[in-house]
Amino acid sequence: MLSKEKDCIVVIGCGRLGSTIAELLSEERKNIIVIDKNKDNFINLPNNFSGFTIEGDATEIDTLLKVEISKAKILLVITDDDNTNLMIAQMGKKIYKIPQVIARVYDAKRESIYKNLGIDIISPTRLFTEKFKKITV
Repeated sequence: MLSKEKDCIVVIGCGRLGSTIAELLSEERKNIIVIDKNKDNFINLPNNFSGFTIEGDATEIDTLLKVEISKAKILLVITDDDNTNLMIAQMGKKIYKIPQVIARVYDAKRESIYKNLGIDIISPTRLFTEKFKKITV
């Protein structure tokens, strides 16, 4: 499914955040694949979305092999579950050797786990807290 070059971006999760990021990447004409367990979530993507969508469970190796995940240059894991995100991010980093893996993490106490595994993180909790401190100080 992916091109022969390592230039694809794979997004796991097509909720509000995943679909917004996919839309941004599509507008930038990036080679993108969005995977979600629920095909109904693809309705969040704009009509002019230029990437591919795959209905499947990204915790299952068959789903990842179907999209030739090892050819991805970036993996964004942004489901609404920290455990799922950690598992898929670890697989992407350790098994499939994806150069850049970014995962969403809600529980700020888990940030060090991701960082120790070489996984970049985005924490809505941390972002809100930092913004709150700037506003109230």
